[in-house]
Amino acid sequence: MSSEAKSEDDLREEISIFLQKNFPQIEMHGGSAAIQNLDRESGEATIQLGGSCSGCGISPMTIQAIKKRMVDEIAEIETVHANTGGGGGSGHGDKSPSFPGETTDSGESGKDDDGGPTAPF
Repeated sequence: MSSEAKSEDDLREEISIFLQKNFPQIEMHGGSAAIQNLDRESGEATIQLGGSCSGCGISPMTIQAIKKRMVDEIAEIETVHANTGGGGGSGHGDKSPSFPGETTDSGESGKDDDGGPTAPF
């Protein structure tokens, strides 16, 4: 499948479908997940979690699951960064997220050795 060159629009659509299919609880609980940045050359994707994700105590586990599963399931994606809070939220004003800042991989693709919580899904 890596021999097929997908357009950026096709890859964005595949990521959106992946998020909706694999993480329906985000939307069901009033949150949102959107592609903030996509670099096809480096295989990096940045996902913005907003809405109720900004104040949710399990958003760190959701982020870890997204980072691991997206790399495993979408061949073109090698590294996933995820942000929560600040920007893209709906109905939560300036509430600080329970997991502030950005979570990023430590440079190695597909590794999630950052000591964060393990996702239950």
